[in-house]
Amino acid sequence: MAAQTHPDIILLDLGMPRLDGVEVIHALRGWTRAPILVVSGRTGSAGKVDALDAGADDFVTKPFQVDELLARLRALARRAAPEPVVGEAVVRFGDVVVDLAARLVTRSGSPVHLTPTEWRMLEHLCRHPGALVTRHELLREIWGTDQVSDSGYLRLYMSQPRKKLEREPSAPAHLLTEAGMGYRLVLG
Repeated sequence: MAAQTHPDIILLDLGMPRLDGVEVIHALRGWTRAPILVVSGRTGSAGKVDALDAGADDFVTKPFQVDELLARLRALARRAAPEPVVGEAVVRFGDVVVDLAARLVTRSGSPVHLTPTEWRMLEHLCRHPGALVTRHELLREIWGTDQVSDSGYLRLYMSQPRKKLEREPSAPAHLLTEAGMGYRLVLG
């Protein structure tokens, strides 16, 4: 439902039937930066830590006062910058479909296995289709620091998704290198 309606704030209970709340948070973070407020009856710190580490922005333990819940929602709304439109939850290029919410990649209808690092690169490019994504931006996104120097990591890690997703990896049509600057995902 969130993928279809693009909510401004997500209120999520971890104790849902048929779904694991932490997995839902991971799936949401695959395509949206909307604030997530978790409501749960789980009182142990492990459940809170798991939810926050998965990408939740705040956590309220049941039972709670409605005024506290509303105050937390207002605080999240104040801190949340309007989310730029950077594409949909499903991105298509060539015969490839990337479902950011489900964290699933298919090519010609068959699943494609990506390593976690390959997934993070592709995910970041899919969030910014058509835009130049600099090497520094990718290094920061993937390794979490500006201190990592690009000593061939990005070329190596980009070559693998190209082999898996491009028809002609040596002459890519979608996962393009912008010499000396970075990478660009071209849809179509």
